[in-house]
Amino acid sequence: MRREKAFRGISKRLAVHYLENLGGELVAGEREDDAEAEVTGEDWSATLSAEKVSIAGSMELTEVSVVFEGEDGPVEELVERFSQKAMRAGG
Repeated sequence: MRREKAFRGISKRLAVHYLENLGGELVAGEREDDAEAEVTGEDWSATLSAEKVSIAGSMELTEVSVVFEGEDGPVEELVERFSQKAMRAGG
């Protein structure tokens, strides 16, 4: 299974941290926003990238894209748990 989601208002560094808290380990790349990173867990992997996107006029925000891959059950649970953490980050 493969799912791709984008999250605004969090840094890639924070996204990697959340995935590590959910049982993953950074295996490739860097935590910084300008480099791609890969985090793997027991039954899943996640590839992260970040870019600046324009939200209004000259205002920009970081958007982190995460591609989740793995077995259906573990990936669905991971996406749900990660999304909950990412939504709380901006508040």
